[in-house]
Formats: sequence, structure tokens, C-alpha cells
Amino acid sequence: MRYLSGEEAEEAMNFMDKAIHAALGHSTCLRLKCGSVIVNGKKIIGYGYNSPPADKESQRRCSLPKEIYHKKVTDKTCCVHAEQRAMIDALKNNPEKIKGSRLYFIMLGEDGNKAYADRPYCTICSKMALDIGISEFVLWHKDGICAYGTEEYNELSFGFGR
Repeated sequence: MRYLSGEEAEEAMNFMDKAIHAALGHSTCLRLKCGSVIVNGKKIIGYGYNSPPADKESQRRCSLPKEIYHKKVTDKTCCVHAEQRAMIDALKNNPEKIKGSRLYFIMLGEDGNKAYADRPYCTICSKMALDIGISEFVLWHKDGICAYGTEEYNELSFGFGR
């Protein structure tokens, strides 16, 4: 993990703003709005937001307590993650540009403003990003904008809570 600074941090905040736009424009999650963009060079190659599968209300489960799910149900949210949607978008529209790309992710609080990310914890997204060749995850933490190598992000995700 490394904190970005200077021009690189400014550029990252610009891409975070694009992820915010994706979240505000499309996320229907009732708990937490999230957005993500995948960038290769300085070009966005994939956009994502969190919402139930196919944006279908019939698939919404936000009001159900997570405790009702069996332990084998590893992702207890009803939403497709913003990172997953951005990866799918990039795979559909720019598959040749994914290798070596960067994934930017942002969460919004209930007030619609940027919220700090926790440390890496989503093994679903980290495994998928590693598998398709994304090089880095970029998150906005309390201490600044952090870039994680995808292998490191995956290891940290599997170690969450230990």
C-alpha cells in the first residue's frame, strides 16, 4: 500500500469524482451508495455502481437481517458491487485495456458525501480483479488516497478480521 501525493493524488481525486457520479446517478442501494471506475492510462474503461442484480426491485433484500443467511452465503448484501459492475463493463467494452489498469472505489454516506473506505475486505472483488489483470485498487482513507497492488489487496481482504 502506498499513499498517493501531488499530481497523482489530484488525478486520483478526479477519478474518485467520476466514481461518485456513477454512484449518485445509478446506485439504488438502500444502505450505502458506492461507485467505481476502472482506468487505463488516463482513460476510464469501465463504470460501476451498487444495486440489486439487473437493477431489479424483485431482487432487493436490504431489509433482511444478515443473520438469516447460511454461513456459505459469503456475500450477504443483495447488491452487485460497484467494483463488479465496473469490471463487467470494462470486460464488455474494453477487454484489451484491462491488464495493468487501476480500479478506483468510493462510498457515499447517507448525506451523499464521500465516506472513507475501511481497509480491504471484499474477497469477491479482489479475486475477480486479480483474475482479470487489474493492477491496483485505489481507496480514499482518512489519511489520504491509497493505492494497493491487487495481490496485496487480495491478501489483506482474506486477512480482514483476524
